[in-house]
Amino acid sequence: MYLEYFGLTEPPFDLAPNPRFLFFSPKHREALNHLLYGIRERKGFVQLTGEVGAGKTTLCRALLEQLDHQHATALILNPVLDFEQLLRAIAVEFGLEVQGLDRLATIAALNQFLLGLAHEGRTAVLLIDEAQDLTDPMLEQVRLLSNLETDRHKLLQIVLLGQPELRQRLNHARLRQLRQRITVRYHLEPLRLREVGEYIQHRLHLAGAKGLPTFTAPAIWRVHRYSQGIPRLVNAVCDRCLLAAFVQRRDQVDYRLVRLAIRELEGAIGV
Repeated sequence: MYLEYFGLTEPPFDLAPNPRFLFFSPKHREALNHLLYGIRERKGFVQLTGEVGAGKTTLCRALLEQLDHQHATALILNPVLDFEQLLRAIAVEFGLEVQGLDRLATIAALNQFLLGLAHEGRTAVLLIDEAQDLTDPMLEQVRLLSNLETDRHKLLQIVLLGQPELRQRLNHARLRQLRQRITVRYHLEPLRLREVGEYIQHRLHLAGAKGLPTFTAPAIWRVHRYSQGIPRLVNAVCDRCLLAAFVQRRDQVDYRLVRLAIRELEGAIGV
């Protein structure tokens, strides 16, 4: 609705995890480097945690774009499955035909596939998003998948992405065997006030903005205070801000407009 008014080519604050819009704050760049290091050095397990909306899924998409043809990847977005379903989903993501196979046959097919990749000098990467939704028995089964290995290295590199609850659970004694195998960990912190301003400008620029609209310093402060530096909430409130600015035929978003946008957003959430 407001795109034509501001001369934008696409929505700057869309909630979809588009890696093209990823804002590389120092912490996001460090998180991506941790992921790449763990995979390229074949560490076996990598763990990335962060609050809801912190940008973990977007980082995951960016990671997939960084991995070249030497990496075969499988991405599980909804891990609320039993182990046989998860195992089958992993195999299918790797492009294997496992329909009708039982658990042991599926594991055998997966192991053969991974051995073939290793023979070619390639790396298999399994990424499990929303890993905090895995039960403890399922996390233990995922750990057992990491037992697929040669004498030299693990055949499967596993990346667990989840909310802070995942980190808390992995610190429990009952999951100590899994925790001991995770040698690369990173917790993604929210954006700081300065970074929120840079984030807003970054997304506006990528969406085709030519100097307008602008956000005043008090407006950015209010956005940061409301969002607590969580990118998804920054997107939600800034989208409402641009809509309010369009309705009022304004090119600048000030503190009052942000307050209005937050009130409308909170009303929508409460519906």
